[in-house]
Amino acid sequence: MKVAVTGATGFVGSHVLSELVGHDHEVIALVPGDSQAINVAGQGAKAAVVYLYDRAMVVNLLRQVDGSVHTASPGDATSADLDAAMADAVIEAFSGTGKAHVHISGLWVYGNNLSITEDSPLDPPPMVAWKRPIEERLLNTVGLRAVIPVSSTAYGDGAGGIPGLLLGSPRDDGGNLVMLGDGRQHWSTVHVADLADFFRRALEQETAHGYYVIGNGLSSTVADLTEAAAEAVGASGAVPGSEEEARGRLGGYFAEVLLLDQGTSATRARSELGWRPARPSLVEEFRYGSYRR
Repeated sequence: MKVAVTGATGFVGSHVLSELVGHDHEVIALVPGDSQAINVAGQGAKAAVVYLYDRAMVVNLLRQVDGSVHTASPGDATSADLDAAMADAVIEAFSGTGKAHVHISGLWVYGNNLSITEDSPLDPPPMVAWKRPIEERLLNTVGLRAVIPVSSTAYGDGAGGIPGLLLGSPRDDGGNLVMLGDGRQHWSTVHVADLADFFRRALEQETAHGYYVIGNGLSSTVADLTEAAAEAVGASGAVPGSEEEARGRLGGYFAEVLLLDQGTSATRARSELGWRPARPSLVEEFRYGSYRR
């Protein structure tokens, strides 16, 4: 397949690019500038320098490919605008063609729930409440095979924003990392390489459509994760924090999603697409793997 990928120099997108190229797909990376173009060329992809809000140009590029992947996100208040702009372009370019578009989402939209499935009720915090209306527009477009991976927190290869947040936790007077909240909440996680494997499968398998909740089934507590992060950075250990401390450190919107208690077994992805997460857990990566300093 010839596949257009946004966010191809980002954490998730770069792994999707490598996964697709490694399975003999032709990747056209939609990048914002020449430095990013050089980066993706070094990974075996072709680059198209484009402003993602330039709908006419994005539509023209999409009409030249067999499918697309959207992982780009500024990670700020403009994230909703970018997702909406990309959805508009995909709908115009792919409507009625049967082409596939894989559009990343996140598990936080389900709120507190330790057994999340695709049919679970939504309870999105304000930070992510804008996601579902945009995704539903894609899913309701006739002749567009939209796939929405609802991803758990991604980690791996010593990178990722949330693992970095734990590694950089403030320390108390005894040199212990301070947990986000009391540490009893569970986080659903997925190795970024396993997540990229799902993206490829979703593009390749013509039956794939709709929402797929993605997670490795290992929902560690924040206490366990922070204690493992302490080992990675040589801290004395980890101690519980408080919700107030978390909100003061990160702001209310961001703290709210990190205080959620979540878990999933990703049954649909496993049964329908044969997806099998196989990489080490985040605890293992902190203690023995790519995050150790």
